Amino acid sequence: QVQLVESGGGLVQTGGSLRLSCVASGGTFSAHSLAWFRQVPGKARDFVAGISWSGYIPAYPDSVKGRFTISRDNAKNTVSLQMNSLTPEDTAVYYCAADLSWPGLQPHDYANWGQGTQVTVSS
Repeated sequence: QVQLVESGGGLVQTGGSLRLSCVASGGTFSAHSLAWFRQVPGKARDFVAGISWSGYIPAYPDSVKGRFTISRDNAKNTVSLQMNSLTPEDTAVYYCAADLSWPGLQPHDYANWGQGTQVTVSS
């Protein structure tokens, strides 16, 4: 069991950038697959990016491909999400997730979740 705490959300204008970070404590961070999901009110939680314990990165969804980049730093127990060229459609609560299994694309693939950080992109 790992505890996850996200940071880095905020308000940004269209075309701007944000970098989200998620720090983990407890468990063996380096053994976990990590992912970022996002959710808007009334909608399902959507996969944004994932990375395995070995650094393998599944394909990004088309909605963020070429704009978002996930990375991990096992020495700092941190996973980050660099988000560029943001649009209002990226507005959501962003969640960090971790699991010992291979990085899945669905929320039920992850046992550990952070509390979320709000990202708002103004037009």
